[in-house]
Amino acid sequence: MKTMTKTLLAVLLATASPALAAGTGDDNNAAGWNEGGGEQDEALTLVPDHENGIYTYEVCSACHQMNGWGLTDGTFPQISGQHVNVIIKQLADIRALNRDNPTMYPFALPQEIGGSQAIMDVATYIQKLPMNPNPGVGAGDDLEHGAKLYADNCVRCHGETGEGSNEKFYPRIHGQHYSYLVRQYEWIRDGKRRNANPDMVKQIETFTERDTKAVLDYVSRMKPPADMIGDPDWVNPDYDW
Repeated sequence: MKTMTKTLLAVLLATASPALAAGTGDDNNAAGWNEGGGEQDEALTLVPDHENGIYTYEVCSACHQMNGWGLTDGTFPQISGQHVNVIIKQLADIRALNRDNPTMYPFALPQEIGGSQAIMDVATYIQKLPMNPNPGVGAGDDLEHGAKLYADNCVRCHGETGEGSNEKFYPRIHGQHYSYLVRQYEWIRDGKRRNANPDMVKQIETFTERDTKAVLDYVSRMKPPADMIGDPDWVNPDYDW
């Protein structure tokens, strides 16, 4: 298992390298929503190694926490329980600079976590982590409007309960921190998240500020299946410090 020194080094790299990561990304054309190819396609064919998933996840835990729950203020998202294919796609896109994420970029480099096998291993490990029972939520004052917007605009891809689709690479969004949802929504709307599904970009282009807050507040309060939710005091047994 990697040492804590390795994890701290990853944090330092993440804070030291954003300009380089963002600048490099600006010099590359974005891939399509899900054209695949490269490490994404390679990783999807591999058999996951659980022990290497534990080993690799230590780097991820520096931001996403040992339990994968992120932070309720949305600084870092919950990733526990996320679909394997979604995690693989996002990691591959960040590494290929098809998605700008200067904070995460140094963590995702092959010299930090390994090659395509590590992507599959850590994605499978994260998918099995129990989800946060108490995510950050919005004001809760416009949920009826949010529910209608969700039913009219979001169900086709993200599902009735925000469950997404592993097969179609649509992420789970139920139980995600409200502030993180807002930030990603704004980046998708404004073209900053370059690997976003163009169907979603079009879907939200007429949303008002009220619409945005209402629907994302509603989403943050959607509950994953009971058997996927962790105890509030759950501690990841794979790490003993």
